[in-house]
Amino acid sequence: MAAATASAPVGISDSSFTDKGKPTEVRLSNMNAAKAVADAVRTSLGPKGMDKMIQTSTGEVVITNDGATILKHMAVLHPAARMLVELSQAQDIEAGDGTTSVVVLAGSLLSAAEKLLNQGIHPTTVAHSFQKAASKAVEFLDEMSIPVDLNDRESLLKAARTSLNSKIVSQYSSTLAPIAVSAVTRLVSSSSHNVDLRDIRIVKKVGGTIEDTELVEGLALNQIAMSNAGGPTRMEKAKIGLIQFQLSSPKPDMDNQIVVNDYRQMDKILKEERQYLLNLCKRIKKTGCNVLLIQKSILRDAVTDLSLHFLAKLKILVIKDIERDEIEFIAKSTGSKPVADIEAFTEDKLGYAELVEETSQAGAKVVKVTGVKNPGKTVSVVCTGANDLVLEESERSLHDALCVVRCLVKKRALIAGGGAPEINVSRLLTEYAHTLKGKEAYCFQAFAEALEIIPTTLAENAGLNPIAIVTELRNKHALGDKNAGINVKKGIISNILEENVVQPLLVSTSALELATETVALILRIDDIQVS
Repeated sequence: MAAATASAPVGISDSSFTDKGKPTEVRLSNMNAAKAVADAVRTSLGPKGMDKMIQTSTGEVVITNDGATILKHMAVLHPAARMLVELSQAQDIEAGDGTTSVVVLAGSLLSAAEKLLNQGIHPTTVAHSFQKAASKAVEFLDEMSIPVDLNDRESLLKAARTSLNSKIVSQYSSTLAPIAVSAVTRLVSSSSHNVDLRDIRIVKKVGGTIEDTELVEGLALNQIAMSNAGGPTRMEKAKIGLIQFQLSSPKPDMDNQIVVNDYRQMDKILKEERQYLLNLCKRIKKTGCNVLLIQKSILRDAVTDLSLHFLAKLKILVIKDIERDEIEFIAKSTGSKPVADIEAFTEDKLGYAELVEETSQAGAKVVKVTGVKNPGKTVSVVCTGANDLVLEESERSLHDALCVVRCLVKKRALIAGGGAPEINVSRLLTEYAHTLKGKEAYCFQAFAEALEIIPTTLAENAGLNPIAIVTELRNKHALGDKNAGINVKKGIISNILEENVVQPLLVSTSALELATETVALILRIDDIQVS
């Protein structure tokens, strides 16, 4: 009897919520699966985080430390663990950065919830309290944030650099951060509250190094100019036509065969074809068009060698194989309108630019359209790298940096990085928990402790002693130094704002809210049924 009382769970026990039975087993299995996923990406958090090498089913190799990318490639079978994969994707869409932090945070909150459940608190109570604690935490984050003006380029650069510092390409942050800031600021006006990142086109080219990445004022095209028939590869005072019809001999809708038994008729057919193509090319030239972009065609060749020859004679620069989904972007960037039929091809459909030329950098050829007469709000970035692995990662990092600047457009406030906001919120929540009564106070306290996973992991990944560092950090915050954070490069605690480590408020608030929502969802599941 004595032994039984000794092993009874300590804490507040709900008579209705017994610790036996299937719901508890299912919940535990869900939590363990989700925590396993969180532990898998935990090592890649922060500037000193490790990278993961992923081999896809097709044998392709991906090297990255972007949480969303790692989880997307992971073969996760457990349904609860898959919720964490979707959580990182939700964070990727909402904020674009902090995809690793959000999963690590969710894992830590699940561990805290498990302790509370073992003390006999009902899962609904835990879930409800956690969500209240999260909204309180967001309030605290709002209070400690620093408002930012979009014209203050330096602040935007600091945020973009901080985002890039935790990536493989961190040594190139001085190149990529200004590109990300310039690209986004070109698209926003003082009143805009969001930026559509589809208006920023990233063209990837293998060749050169990451330092050769550049922002193109106008448009950059992946395709190269067709010069095999002797056509020009540079055109000043360009008039750009964008066509969706084919410059090749017409093809009947039905399959049919023509038997020709006389070579004069054969000649006649070939002459007709030449005449047909020549007429098309002349009509295009007549409008004054001297740069022609041709959409890729599935049914027949978009251009034949003969039509390329005619266009080269007429001194028209030709770029073929424009993808269908690029048409809208090109039309927006150059001011030209896509034309689906030669009859509709008139001068008012053309776009005007100072210069269209094919440039070659370290073996990578890119066509650039610059000096557009009435440009739309779009921008192109030519992203270069020595090989595919570096290039892919550079593009992902650049995307994260663009998202960080976009976050600042959505919610114009910055907070410190380096684990400072988490410790500060944790301290304030603990103080707030003392004013509450009953089970809720326990839950708030557990939530506050769970937030410390971020600074702990940062310290661990940097090879520091996590216990000593986090204790010192707590001490600094208790003494009123709100901006004290972990300086990973020097391995000490310092004022993180002076180190220029800042992140958008939206990244932290959205990570907190999304992680808590997911944890509450997992807590409320008490059974899995297979349909």
